Amino acid sequence: MPGFNLADLFERVADAVPDREVIVSPARRLTFAQLDERANRLANVLTGLGVKRGDHVGLQLLNGSEYIEGMLAAFKLSAVPVNVNFRYVEGELRHLYDDADLVAVIHHQQFSPRVGAVAPEAATLEHLVVVADSSDAKVAESAIDYETAIAGASAARPDGSARSSDDHYIAYTGGTTGMPKGVVWRQEDIFFAAMGGGDVFQSGNFIKTPEELLERLPEVGGTILTTPPLMHVSAQWGVFHSLFAGGRVVFPPQGAFDADAIWTLVATEGVNILTIVGDAMARPLAESYAAAADAGTPYDASSLFVVGSGGAVLSTQAKARLTELLPSLMVVDGFGSSETGIVGSKMHVSGDTTTAPKFTVNEQTQVLGEDGTPVEPGSGAVGRLARKGFVPLGYYKDEAKTKATFLVVDGERWVLPGDNATVDADGTVVLLGRGSTSINTGGEKVYPEEVEIALMTHDSVADVVVVGVPDERWGEQVVAVVAAAAGATPSLDALQDHARGTLAGYKIPRALVLVDTVERTPAGKPDYAWAKKTAAEGTTK
Repeated sequence: MPGFNLADLFERVADAVPDREVIVSPARRLTFAQLDERANRLANVLTGLGVKRGDHVGLQLLNGSEYIEGMLAAFKLSAVPVNVNFRYVEGELRHLYDDADLVAVIHHQQFSPRVGAVAPEAATLEHLVVVADSSDAKVAESAIDYETAIAGASAARPDGSARSSDDHYIAYTGGTTGMPKGVVWRQEDIFFAAMGGGDVFQSGNFIKTPEELLERLPEVGGTILTTPPLMHVSAQWGVFHSLFAGGRVVFPPQGAFDADAIWTLVATEGVNILTIVGDAMARPLAESYAAAADAGTPYDASSLFVVGSGGAVLSTQAKARLTELLPSLMVVDGFGSSETGIVGSKMHVSGDTTTAPKFTVNEQTQVLGEDGTPVEPGSGAVGRLARKGFVPLGYYKDEAKTKATFLVVDGERWVLPGDNATVDADGTVVLLGRGSTSINTGGEKVYPEEVEIALMTHDSVADVVVVGVPDERWGEQVVAVVAAAAGATPSLDALQDHARGTLAGYKIPRALVLVDTVERTPAGKPDYAWAKKTAAEGTTK
């Protein structure tokens, strides 16, 4: 009997609701049946190229149906799709192509120069499939055209008799330091850890058999609008959660984030859930919505009931502004990682002034001390966030990192990806940040995230990243790299006074560097390497 295999689960839904629309993008609109057919055709193309069970297929793509088709096609073959960050330069790509043992790469045309420069050097890479776009980038002679290839391929489903719950899913993550590394999951584990587990309404009631997936399928699927790039696996998880619930996925136009375009899609497509990343998206959305209302041409957001942020915690200020503009809206911070899946969330309640990144976590997640025992709630002790149950197999081809990150305590296997945290008396988990970005000042450890959250509540701050720079006396000093709010000029004194209301003295920034824009990754996460360089070179005030 088929287990919890991602291709099998998708095909169950596609067969149950074939005519239900599932993909809305600038390039095309697809029903479940049409998406299934295009994925079948691509799977048969890959088979013709020699891709087989267990082979790794890179996806170096912008958001669109092709990304989902690529993942499904690989799953149908029991091959493994690998997310490739399209922002990577040649050195990073060279490492990933080789580290992941890619045999094929599906990529947008605009990335052809970098792909073409690196591909000949990749030991296992044999095939390139290019998705045409509006660019005039030169394509490698050996590359085959995506649409031409699938148009000429069979629409029949590949033989899925060898599929298994043990088929792999790989999430490549760059982390904050070092080259990207692949986290290897069993498909059954990632389904329950991050893709909903058939629990449509996220009540904690997972399905127990694949057959139950259809029993819980809503008569009308919801609509999710995904703004983060699918090369970041948290965005993949939201999309597949929707697919397994018979829902519809809307992709905005490719290119820079456009808040007005997002609100237009919310109105025209009846979007129920909008996924974003942090204040970098939340604040422009609030400004755009307010401006339209002030101009007498308000956007219709009556269908929208959830704005969810993952990858970066929303500031209290941003959450309050969104719920002020849309009183019926639920604003939710989600927390997880490539190594843990989704482990917790925090829903904003009107009037909530909490600045700490506090989350309610699932029953499989705890904070463990150095001795491997759970941290006592309310003790103030700092431990490492850990998850048991549905956890990855380890890092691809990296036994040392696997051994350091995955531990067995009292016969149970835990993953500890490096997030430091404490536990409040009520059991909520307060995230402090990763040890790799922490600042050691005078022997005290400062986690940038908690300082950033405190500073973001100041009216003069539009965005901020906090880093440590060398200091002769203290080892490191805390520096705030700040982009000012419109019409404001932040001062160090004002920000220090503001921060003292919520932070211990040693956490207060000792210097300020003003920038026009705070650089972030495509997923909205702080670019700490850029911030350190900027802080070291900038003029502090």
